Amino acid sequence: MQVSSVNNIKIYNLSHGKSLPEWLSDRKKRALQKKDVDIQRRIELIQDFEMPTVCTSLKVSRDGQYILAAGTYKPRIRCYDTYQLSLKFERCLDSDVVAFEILSDDYSKLVFLHIDRYVEFHSQHGHYYKTRIPKFGRDFSYHYPSCDLYFVGASSEIIRLNLEQGRFLNSLQTDAMENNVCDINPVHHLFAAGTLEGKVECWDPRVRSRVGILDCALSSVTEGNEVESLPSVSALKFNGSLGVAVGMTTGQVLLYDLRSSRPLLVKDHYYGLPIRSLHFHKQMDLVISADSKIIKMWHRDNGKVFSSIEPPANINDVCIYPESGMLFTANEDPKMNTFYIPALGPAPRWCSFLDNLTEELEENPESTVYDDYKFVTRKDLDNLGLTHLIGSPLLRAYMHGFFMDIRLYHKVKTMANPFAYEEYRKDKIRQKIEESRVQRVQLKNLPKVNKELAMKLMEEGKESRKAKKKAKGTTSILTDDRFKMMFENPDYQVDEQSEEFRLLNPIVSKVGQRRREKLQQLVEQEANEKSDDEEEELEGRPSSEEEESSDDDKSWVEEVREQRRLLRVEQRERQFKERKEQDRNTSLQSSDPVRKSQQCQAQGQSQPRFYQIKAGEEFRSFGDVARKQKMQKTSLAERLKLEESSGMLNVADTAVGSKQLTFTLKKTEKQQSQQRAEWEHHEERRKIRRAAGHLHTRGRGRGRGRGRGRGRF
Repeated sequence: MQVSSVNNIKIYNLSHGKSLPEWLSDRKKRALQKKDVDIQRRIELIQDFEMPTVCTSLKVSRDGQYILAAGTYKPRIRCYDTYQLSLKFERCLDSDVVAFEILSDDYSKLVFLHIDRYVEFHSQHGHYYKTRIPKFGRDFSYHYPSCDLYFVGASSEIIRLNLEQGRFLNSLQTDAMENNVCDINPVHHLFAAGTLEGKVECWDPRVRSRVGILDCALSSVTEGNEVESLPSVSALKFNGSLGVAVGMTTGQVLLYDLRSSRPLLVKDHYYGLPIRSLHFHKQMDLVISADSKIIKMWHRDNGKVFSSIEPPANINDVCIYPESGMLFTANEDPKMNTFYIPALGPAPRWCSFLDNLTEELEENPESTVYDDYKFVTRKDLDNLGLTHLIGSPLLRAYMHGFFMDIRLYHKVKTMANPFAYEEYRKDKIRQKIEESRVQRVQLKNLPKVNKELAMKLMEEGKESRKAKKKAKGTTSILTDDRFKMMFENPDYQVDEQSEEFRLLNPIVSKVGQRRREKLQQLVEQEANEKSDDEEEELEGRPSSEEEESSDDDKSWVEEVREQRRLLRVEQRERQFKERKEQDRNTSLQSSDPVRKSQQCQAQGQSQPRFYQIKAGEEFRSFGDVARKQKMQKTSLAERLKLEESSGMLNVADTAVGSKQLTFTLKKTEKQQSQQRAEWEHHEERRKIRRAAGHLHTRGRGRGRGRGRGRGRF
C-alpha cells in the first residue's frame, strides 16, 4: 500500500506493490511470498484484478456486487465478484471493445461496441447475439423507457437500435460531421451528443427532434491558452435535471446549466490533454475529471481543487464505486489501480476492514513516495560519471534534474569517493568532542563559520539600535535557531574567492552602505526635528542625495567591471598553469610508459583522447571570413568559375590530350602595400644617389682592367 497526501487529503493506493508473473507455478509463488517481504506486505484487495496487457474501461453493476473490466490482449471481458473478492468469469472476444454497458442490475445483460462496427450482446451464460452498425462507433447510450440504443461515431447520424422490436429505427440527423460521445439524462431522459466541432446537440427521444445546441468550443478558449485547432467534445456527463459537464480535447471542463448557453464555470487541467472521464460526487458536491495523466477532484461551485491523483501509467477510464470513497482506474498497464480516499466517503461494505487499516496507518506513518529515490541534477551526474544513463529507466526526469534509486546513488557515491564515510565519521566525532568541551565561563566570541557575515550583522544591529529601530531581519538571524546551522555547519561557509561572490559583493556592499547612510539620515532627521532650523537643512538635501546616489552607481559599476577583468586574468593564468602542468605530465608519461599506466590507475585519470580534424582550407587572412562563408554556400562549378575569372586558376589542354592546371596565388593587400613601400624606398634612394660619371681614373693605377700591371717597357 502506498500512502500520499495531496492538499492534506490522504490517498491510499491499494494496488501498489510487486505483482507476481502469471507464468510462475503455484509452488514458486508460495515460495516468493514466504521470502519477499514486499510481497507479504502488499494488499491484494481483489484477486487477479489485472489484465494481460491493457485495460480500456471499467464499470460497476447497479447492485454493487460485480465489477466488469474490458481489456486486451487478447480482447476479453472479466467479471469480479466483490462478495468473494475474486474473479468470477472471463470471456474472450473477437475484437477490441470501444465501449460497453450493463443493461441489468447484475452481469446477466451486457452490450459491447467493438472496434470493427460489431455490436455484441451477452447474457448470463455467454454470447447471445451479434449485429453490425453502418458506421464505426465511438460511444453509445441506452434509453430505458423505449429500450433504444443510441450509437454515435464517425458519421453525422445517430443510429438507433430498438431491442424490444429487434430492428434499426430511423436515424437522427445532426449538423456535425462526426460525433464523439453521448449521454442520457437519468431524470427527464434528454439525449445529448458531443460533436467534433465542439458543440453539444440535445434531442428529445419522445418526438425525435433537436431541442437545443450548446457551442462549447468558443467558451473553452480562456485567456492564456494557445489553440492550434478547433476544440472537440471528448466527455459528457449529466448531473441532476439541469446540470451538465462537458470535457474538451484541449483539457478544459465546462459546467453548464441547461437553461443558459454560457458556462457557469470553466476548469482547466493545464495539460492540454483530452478529458477522458467525468463524474459527479453528490455527497461532497465535487466534480471528478480525468485526462490521460491526472485525476482532479474539485468543488463544483468555485472550482477549488479538493485533491488529485497521478497514477504512474496513462489513464484510460475512471470508475467510482457508488456511495463510497473508492475509485478504480483503467490504465495503459496490466494492473488496474484501486484508490481509497476516506475524505470522500467510507469504504464499501465488502471491504469495511479498510477503515480500521487506515486508522492504524495514521498512527504509524509510513515513508513518503520519494524516500527510496534521490534527486540529482545534471551537474551531480557529471561529477559521478553517470551522464550515459540519461534516457535509461534508471533515471526519471523531473523538473530540472532526475530521480534515481537511492541504493544506486549510494553505491556510485562510494565508488567515486571511498573515503567519504571515514571523513564524515571524523567530522561527527570532532563535533561531539567540541560540544563536550563546555567552559564554565563562556565568552561571546564570533562563530567559527561565516565570521565576516556575523560581524557585519552585529554592526548593522548596533546601528539600527542607535536609530531606535529594531532591525527584524538582521539581529534575529544570529539568535534564531532556524539560521543556527548557517554559523555552525562548514557546508554553509561563504566562499569570498568565488566568482559569484566577487561579482555580487560590490552591489551588496553598496546596498548595505546606502542602508547605513539612510539610518544615519534618520538619526539626523530626528535631531533636526527638535531644532528650530529644520527647514533650512532640509532644503539642500535632495540634490546632495541625488549626486551621492549617482556617484555610488558609477562606483559600483566600475568595481564590477574591475572584478570581471581580474577574473578573466586569473582564469587565463589558471588555464596557462593547467596547460603547462598537463604538458609536463604528458612528457613524463611518454618517457616512462610504466609510470604512465601506474599514475593513470592511481589517480583514476583517463587516457588522453585523440580526435581527427577534418580537412580544411588554407588560411589567408582574418578579413576574408565573409568571403569564405559566401564561397562555402556556392556550388563547385560556381567556385571554379570564380577562380578562373580571378586569374588564380588556369586550365589548359596539352598536346597529348591531358589537362594542365596552373594556380597563381595572389598577394594580399598587406603584402602588396609592403611591396609598394619597398619599391618607393628603392626609387627614393636611387634619386638621391650621386653620379660618378665625371670622375676619370688614371691608366697607371693599381686598378682593375687594362691599367693593371707595371706599365709599358
